[in-house]
Amino acid sequence: MPRPLLPALLNLALLLLYPLSWWAPMLRAGLLPLFSLNEISVLTGLQSLWSTDIFLALVVTVFALFAPYLKTIGFALLHFGLLKPAALPALHLLGKLAMADIFLIALYVTLAKGIGIGRIEVAWGLYLFTACILASLWINWQTGQSRRTIRDC
Repeated sequence: MPRPLLPALLNLALLLLYPLSWWAPMLRAGLLPLFSLNEISVLTGLQSLWSTDIFLALVVTVFALFAPYLKTIGFALLHFGLLKPAALPALHLLGKLAMADIFLIALYVTLAKGIGIGRIEVAWGLYLFTACILASLWINWQTGQSRRTIRDC
């Protein structure tokens, strides 16, 4: 039975889209409405964390950058027959770890909006990053479905 092509191609696209989403502005934040807004990306947020809290920066770096990217590489290897299907549980575990970044972003936005002093605007990078995560979840699900179909035949 042939491997599904769409998940494999979309997964390869994620190898380019993830780094782009890390550089892309996710939020624009400012202290007061009259002043200009600073753009915040995953990488600028991590730079800020590295200068204030190294342990938290390390945790966020692992969950926001390394886990999703390693999972994407693993699925690419799996899709093209370079990794055995026995590695699928480890890839699913990486996927669960990679979702921690969405929680962190939601937490930061909630905290910043709750302060009431500044203002935050969502930028296009947040949508791109969210699309990458959702595409990754879909690829994960599709790959699991196709493996079950092959096994049941």
